[in-house]
Amino acid sequence: MVFRGQTLGKYKIIEPLGSGGFGTVYLAEDTWIDKRVALKVPHRQGLDFGELLKEPRLLASLNHPNIVTVVTAEKQDNVFFIVMEYVPGETLENIIGAKGGLDLATTLDYTCQICNAVDHAHKQGVLHRDLRPANVFVTDKGLLKVGDFGTSRILEVAAHGTTVIGSPPYMAPEQFEGRAVFASDLYSLGVTMYQMLTGGLPYDTPSPSDLDRLRRGELTPPLRSRNASVPQIIDDIVMRAMAPDVASRYQRAEDLLNDLLNARRELPRKTPAETPTVSAPGGTVASRPAPPPRAPEARTPAIRKSPRTRDLTATRFCWQCRKPLPARATKCPFCGETQ
Repeated sequence: MVFRGQTLGKYKIIEPLGSGGFGTVYLAEDTWIDKRVALKVPHRQGLDFGELLKEPRLLASLNHPNIVTVVTAEKQDNVFFIVMEYVPGETLENIIGAKGGLDLATTLDYTCQICNAVDHAHKQGVLHRDLRPANVFVTDKGLLKVGDFGTSRILEVAAHGTTVIGSPPYMAPEQFEGRAVFASDLYSLGVTMYQMLTGGLPYDTPSPSDLDRLRRGELTPPLRSRNASVPQIIDDIVMRAMAPDVASRYQRAEDLLNDLLNARRELPRKTPAETPTVSAPGGTVASRPAPPPRAPEARTPAIRKSPRTRDLTATRFCWQCRKPLPARATKCPFCGETQ
């Protein structure tokens, strides 16, 4: 339907970026202003125009730095498509695959940014239902943007969906019965945290015969059994997010975010001598060796840092807008996000 080099109105197709259940996403160029954008072309083009506009209208209600922005929706040459911002960088899935897991500080940073996105969407009545690393984009500046809210729907009557949509390894038990709730997204986020900290999923894609064990929580090994360097307080947060019983799980992304921020304040600063351990695929424990101590350079006098210098080297950044925070700030002065 759409091919490389094709022009749809003012947009020239450069290459496909990926395909999902709703449609295919292409990298394109806005030839009027020489700007790269992403075009999402639905697989089903024969639907009523009003039906096709449901997704972009839904996405247009989400305005957040950690969510991929929808620019507009158009129809050219009988092809309906959605124009979205193009996020250069890698998916979180590719980053985890390349590094075999992430360190604790990066995991907490990424998780807090995803929490901000999910919290904003939930407050607009929007459920993602397919939250996973492949749908999270990481820019070269470390800013995360959650995409593919196309499988979501506005929850007008009750906080649940009725369609089985999602990726099985990340789906909460209730999603297999078509009963997705807001807490289902937090289960998916818990699985994503588990994957970031261990480099692997807690379990393979559940088969129909595994669903009862999934509901009882028997498929998920404790996080610390895969990565003993993870602090117990973080293990508790991840396992609560992945609680098979909805009532035992986090109900709001804001609550998960607050627990993460409080835990981060309690964690001791990591020293260079620490060597985190992550379980290897065969069950063995692989240690990342600490770098050897650096020998002091000859004739270089020791310089004692002033208090001002120490403050600069310990600069913190807002989880949401990534701008520097004043010392001891509990709320970002730029975007108002709680730290």
